[in-house]
Amino acid sequence: MSVTEPVATLKKVAAIATVLGLALPSAASAEMIYHRGNGADPNTLDPAKTSINVELNILSDLLEGLVTYDTSGAAYPGVAKSWDISDDDLIYTFHFRNDAKWSNGEPVTAGDFVFSLRRVMTPAIGSTYATLLYPIRNAKAVNIGKLDPSKLGVRAIDDKTLEITLEAPTPYFIDTLDLFPALPVYPPSVKKYGDEFVKPGHMVSNGAYKLESFRLNAQLTVVKNPYFHDAENVAIDKVIYYPTQDEAAAIRRFDAGELDSNYGVPVDQIGWLRDHFGPEFHLTPAPVLEYYAINMTKPPFDDIRVRQALSMAIDRKFLAEKIMEGSAFPAYSFVPPGLPPYGEPVYVDWKDDSILDREDEAVALLKQAGYGPDHPLKLTIHYNTSDTRKKEASAIADMWREIGVEVSLINTDTATHYSLLQRHGDFDIARAGWIPDYPDAQTFLALMKSDNPRFNYAGYDNPDYDALMAKAARTVDPEARKAILHQAQAIIEKDTPNIPLLYDSWRYLVSDKLKGWVDNGPDMHLSRWMRIER
Repeated sequence: MSVTEPVATLKKVAAIATVLGLALPSAASAEMIYHRGNGADPNTLDPAKTSINVELNILSDLLEGLVTYDTSGAAYPGVAKSWDISDDDLIYTFHFRNDAKWSNGEPVTAGDFVFSLRRVMTPAIGSTYATLLYPIRNAKAVNIGKLDPSKLGVRAIDDKTLEITLEAPTPYFIDTLDLFPALPVYPPSVKKYGDEFVKPGHMVSNGAYKLESFRLNAQLTVVKNPYFHDAENVAIDKVIYYPTQDEAAAIRRFDAGELDSNYGVPVDQIGWLRDHFGPEFHLTPAPVLEYYAINMTKPPFDDIRVRQALSMAIDRKFLAEKIMEGSAFPAYSFVPPGLPPYGEPVYVDWKDDSILDREDEAVALLKQAGYGPDHPLKLTIHYNTSDTRKKEASAIADMWREIGVEVSLINTDTATHYSLLQRHGDFDIARAGWIPDYPDAQTFLALMKSDNPRFNYAGYDNPDYDALMAKAARTVDPEARKAILHQAQAIIEKDTPNIPLLYDSWRYLVSDKLKGWVDNGPDMHLSRWMRIER
């Protein structure tokens, strides 16, 4: 959501508050506890170092940025009650609400955000998501160590007014401010405890909740923050997050009433889930990409023929219909269709060929690369633990065996898996997924920029691609920018640093006792908007 007039902002705030107000109950005497299946344990609660949705779910309850999420997953005023944008679209001035406070009662100030944003960009922090804020003036230069953090284009005009200056007009900038790197941290706690500021007893938060406890492989508990500016309208007193990587066990817990919602279900049980749980089973289509990253930094995966052959031989229709039970859709483009500013994406040129023809072409490409019955290509697929990912990896391994490839599988927990990818550990092929940070094709295409090492798992480095992405970032005219991004996408669809597999859906179990849950494409469900009716 890009707000260009403060008046429009305030009107939207009033409209949403009215709707939400109708849904909120009066205070109840009994403690209201939300038992939330969250898929996995968080790897960290430091917003500068997080990158996966299970962490964002928790952090969005604990911390409030300049903007936050409404029930539909859209950007919604947070610490900033309104903002102004200069005529040249370069300077954003955020006006803070007077009652924004930390969980210790101290006021949230513009200086806190200056500290937090500079910290994210400091090279020594190694922020996972720092590149998301590269539109801010000097952000990249600061992040790579060429400029001091004091040169970042952010300044506190006074305690309640923050100014952010951009390098170039960025139509999606507001939509980045509710994500990990833009969330604030409490400066005194960071200075006192260092990396341990995120531990229970040390962490000071400014969101609807504060951290109470965390037991690895068991549960993480947050409790209502009495100093939150909208605390009187927060119905749920306590949220207990559970790691539910064992999807079958999570279903049993939900069926027994031990969980009020759960993220993720075994896809081979979708038919049964619909029959058994009825409207409590939620399936929401989303522009979420699932893909396999190819490690281009080592042979034979530095050979484009090998990469293309592997992509061609995957029967995506089978994956979508049989493995995913119709809850996902075949992906033949790294950018999902349906992003309004982008139009139709660029597809691989063999999209409409039969799988038999594609297998023949894949065998021919492997032969050209020196592989065949007497010298088979051998590779390993890494994937993060879940029943669904295992079935999917096994199916793809079978498809590759059809073209003479010998495949082995390795699975690890989610935190370990993504740590391997982000530190560029040794792997051949690895499962990954991307949830769009904002409704723009750039959020997908930026994953393969050479200056985005945290998420460029493939190690892709193409100067022509980088140049087009840089040109697009400087282009103000929407149609011209779209054309440049299409040129860039055409390069990666040919080079195949990653293999797009499926456009996924959100699959949840949501108890009919949990009120205020709204299915939405961004998959954001802040506990502050919900309540439990036992």
